[in-house]
Amino acid sequence: MSGNGSKGVRRVEKPWGHELIWAETGRYVGKVLHIRAGERLSFQYHRVKDETIFVQAGRMLLVVEDGDGRREIEMDAGQRFHITPGLRHRMVALSDCDVFEV
Repeated sequence: MSGNGSKGVRRVEKPWGHELIWAETGRYVGKVLHIRAGERLSFQYHRVKDETIFVQAGRMLLVVEDGDGRREIEMDAGQRFHITPGLRHRMVALSDCDVFEV
């Protein structure tokens, strides 16, 4: 097993809340996003990378947009969603929520 247990978790303040970066390599980043109720992240997409999000606590609206149009998906604690490259997406917190993102 390899690893570096000496690196700490890094907190990054954002206008919508904060992120805790708990893993960072050349291949992926692991984060916990804390999004305050009523706040939203910017619409974004990734050309190459896949992302999977998991709602740990709270409720959010995941807005996704592709060639078939726009969908709004309500997500509760315990639900996950896989975001493929090129899929435009935005998270909107319906309540304070914590979201794992890898």
